[in-house]
Amino acid sequence: MAQASDHHISDLFVIGGGINGCGIARDAAGRGLTVTLAEMDDLASATSSASTKLFHGGLRYLEYFEFRLVREALIEREVLLRAMPHISWPMRFVLPYHRDMRFDAETPTSRLLGAVMPWMRGRRPAWLIRLGLFLYDHLGGRKILPGTATLSLPGTKEGAPLQSRFETAFEYSDCWVEDSRLVALNARDAEARGAEILTRTRVLSARVDGGMWHIETEDAETGQRDMFRAKLLVNAGGPWVGRLLHDTIDSEATDGVRLVRGSHIVTKRLFDHDKCYFFQGTDGRIIFAIPYERDFTLIGTTDSDHPDPSERPVCTPEERRYLIDFANSYLADPISEEDIVWTYSGVRPLYDDGASSATAATRDYTLKIDESAGAPMLNVFGGKITTYRRLAEHALDKMAAHVPTKRGAWTAGVALPGGNFAVTGIEDLVADLLRDYGFLSNDWALRLVRAYGTEAAEILGDAKTEADLGRSFGATLTEAEIKWLMSREFARTAEDVVWRRSKQGLRLDAGEIAEIDRFMAAARDTRPEAAE
Repeated sequence: MAQASDHHISDLFVIGGGINGCGIARDAAGRGLTVTLAEMDDLASATSSASTKLFHGGLRYLEYFEFRLVREALIEREVLLRAMPHISWPMRFVLPYHRDMRFDAETPTSRLLGAVMPWMRGRRPAWLIRLGLFLYDHLGGRKILPGTATLSLPGTKEGAPLQSRFETAFEYSDCWVEDSRLVALNARDAEARGAEILTRTRVLSARVDGGMWHIETEDAETGQRDMFRAKLLVNAGGPWVGRLLHDTIDSEATDGVRLVRGSHIVTKRLFDHDKCYFFQGTDGRIIFAIPYERDFTLIGTTDSDHPDPSERPVCTPEERRYLIDFANSYLADPISEEDIVWTYSGVRPLYDDGASSATAATRDYTLKIDESAGAPMLNVFGGKITTYRRLAEHALDKMAAHVPTKRGAWTAGVALPGGNFAVTGIEDLVADLLRDYGFLSNDWALRLVRAYGTEAAEILGDAKTEADLGRSFGATLTEAEIKWLMSREFARTAEDVVWRRSKQGLRLDAGEIAEIDRFMAAARDTRPEAAE
């Protein structure tokens, strides 16, 4: 076994390279703290690359009276849009209405209406949806996003994919986000501000000695073990937050986590517009049908308990069937198993608030400081991708007594790498690329701008032809782009590139992906540091 070497002392040692861990690392580094982050796999390799990919207030959370969470998320949508207009953008959501809509019987709203209006028998009436959307429009304030409208569906592009029984819909605003790119950009910005980001690095143990955390890590590729010391430990392990507490970290904390699996299916493109559908089921649950990667439709999500974090989440045959049947209760042209081109599933680590169902468990986040081991540790439970930046700010507030910072909150309005342009500036950036690089197609230029924003031109450099970008691997992925992802965004394998830094895996076959893997392995072996 490789001998462990002793590294420097950090103010914070963060376990977990998902959105919460990377968001905290970025915020802390920007406040002048020294930060080390360890992720046992690739960045966003678990929950943070398997979301429904929305910055949204959570319309259905209003039925659970989670007004603080919804208000914070609604306010945050526009803060985030301005900071990352390349990887997030406004989207309109179409909510078809019919009289058969029902509440989940467990929601506080359902219980209240049942007591006050027993004749409703669990129905979700149109006036209540309008009230919810009024609150959604006004709880958080809006400057960029348009408000709610009522649509008459017959003869419209929004009504065309739907069964004729749907005549009316409500339309409101939320936002799309490229979730795993969001994580990579936060990690990049954290590193640029001085944080040390260690991927494929497992934390073997964390114990307190002399009032300091001593953390032993192991590099998954080389077996090298290292020792780190830190004043404060952040447990942002996502689905593993509970297991880390009980098995890895020397702590007496007893808080629990409830793991809820959310599965999604991706089909061929089902409709010819860029709006999303919000479908409500007769069981009170909801799913989205979202335009995805230009040629596809994303449908999800489910809510199922998932007790074991070490069991890789997959979309089960039952979940596939559930999502197909749910969508088919709305679609004029039903879909089948043959229409599915990809599935994915993620585990949400929710704070265990004792809720009776996975759907009802709180999506709010809980931050707890624990000093039982003799040095402070912050445990991060729950949270939504929409509120990751606010979660990080609250985390820094909670840690301030233990690790004072040189400056206060700063991340609101500060662009992530590549995002320093106007929310309405995508078309201009695409036009600039097409002008400067005549060999690009419009789709290729749009993909690069949507991924890299103002940095797309840095990847292309002074190329005059496609050949100047080096080897082509298919689906417009070139050697120049892959090398950029390896040197700037911590990518080490083809999976990192085609499923997390991009979704080009939807357009590449197994042989092409294997070729990318071989190229990246050879590139890693020839990098200068490999010889040190």
